[in-house]
Amino acid sequence: MKTKTLIVVNPISGIGRQKQIERLLKQNLNHDLFEYEVRYTEYIHHGREIAREAAEKGYDCVVAVGGDGSVNDVVQGLKGSETRLGIIPCGSGNGLARSLKLPLQPWLAIRVLNQQYEQTIDSIVINDKYICVNAAGCGYDAYIARMMQAAKTRGLAAYTNLVLREYDRYKCSDYHLVINGRDYQRTAWFIAVANSRQFGYNLAVAPKAKLDDGLIDVSIIDKVPLDHVPITAPLAFTNHLDLSQHVEMFRTSEVLIEGNLDKWVNIDGEGENIGNTVHFVNHPKSVKIYARDVKQALIVRAPDGAPLTLPRI
Repeated sequence: MKTKTLIVVNPISGIGRQKQIERLLKQNLNHDLFEYEVRYTEYIHHGREIAREAAEKGYDCVVAVGGDGSVNDVVQGLKGSETRLGIIPCGSGNGLARSLKLPLQPWLAIRVLNQQYEQTIDSIVINDKYICVNAAGCGYDAYIARMMQAAKTRGLAAYTNLVLREYDRYKCSDYHLVINGRDYQRTAWFIAVANSRQFGYNLAVAPKAKLDDGLIDVSIIDKVPLDHVPITAPLAFTNHLDLSQHVEMFRTSEVLIEGNLDKWVNIDGEGENIGNTVHFVNHPKSVKIYARDVKQALIVRAPDGAPLTLPRI
């Protein structure tokens, strides 16, 4: 029996790689394995509604075509169902796709779907309402996520320009945290609460995080002095941020953060106005997803017809 699949496309996500998706699906998806249809989102969080309807109708898989925000919308809609999540990364950061070792070229990501390799990952439930599958946070990262939502352009250059432009304006805040039953008072630039190791762009804020370990990785990050940025930034992009003197890290199944003064929280790259108090709880093995079987080399054909082997990583 074919896998009944709904492809949910965010037409304005990321940097435009999703615009040829229907052609790429015809060329690269295994039509002997999948019975599929394509739907396009028409407004913010429409993906949640589409995914919820698909789960209620008994679809086997809902594939998010877009960035981390688009993936999160589908996950929100699939909450409590047995429907699998699929990802064709077409965003700018693509943090979850990178953590799952999915190729960032849409046609190759479609070929990975053909493996039908199922993995079950954790999720983080926030204030008993929101779901995070990649990374969340309070402070500067939430501030930047909120501003990126209103930005006219996406991508690493736009993100970097915004971070640098607002760097001096944003001040550290005082937070009260409860981690592993202990109280902590910290002054922080931002606090990352991670299910995977990175926000996106290979910016690793939680080097030890794993998607299926039943734990939340908490990184409390102080504002890095400008003369320390040339040292600290490479640590973040090489998965060694834990070596920085400006970072304190914890691992826990639950964390409470009080003192979130502007009330905004970054949830998988999108800003949400949640409140001054934010409660994060890990839900182990709660999301079924089509991932990549990294034990197998993926032999495909490039668009020009030449054979291409995607190596084990």
